[in-house]
Amino acid sequence: MPLKAFRGPKVWLWRWRRNPLKRRADVLEAWVVLGACLLAVLAGALGGLAAARSVEHGLARERATWLPAVARVVGKVPGPTPGRSGHVSSGERVWAKVRWTVADGSAHTGQIRVEPGSKPGTPVTVWTDPRGHLVSRPITASEADFRATLIGLLVGVSAAAVPFVGGLAVRSRLERRRMEAWDTEWARLGPQWGRMV
Repeated sequence: MPLKAFRGPKVWLWRWRRNPLKRRADVLEAWVVLGACLLAVLAGALGGLAAARSVEHGLARERATWLPAVARVVGKVPGPTPGRSGHVSSGERVWAKVRWTVADGSAHTGQIRVEPGSKPGTPVTVWTDPRGHLVSRPITASEADFRATLIGLLVGVSAAAVPFVGGLAVRSRLERRRMEAWDTEWARLGPQWGRMV
């Protein structure tokens, strides 16, 4: 609380006002702070929007090119494994080899999770890329929007942090130089001050 008495009232934009006591270092610091803030906002906005747009386009391309295909279980699938209580867990799935044919007529095989005890020839739905390789189910449009927004925010904050931290570093350096100049002046004028009193 006592420190506020020495500071006086807060004056907005004091660094740009005319003042005979204003030093070049004060003006330079004002421009550094302003430039760092503007660059942080600009970099954050542009970086976030670019990242979000890129994620949205990538996920939309996946939704457009990844297609479902009907695969058939090839080999024998292990049956259900009873739990401790004697019943099978509803979400339990086991790995099985499946075969599917893509639009160009080529046959592919791969491993996916299926219901325990599935018989050979049981149809299951798989998702494939344009070359016929197995991929995961593409995410929905709302999930893609959420992911793009989240990644855009993270990239935007990270991009804004770079000029902001750079501005803080330059401001800290200016402050250190100003303190060194004050120490030099005080070392020169301090002994004279004592004689005048």
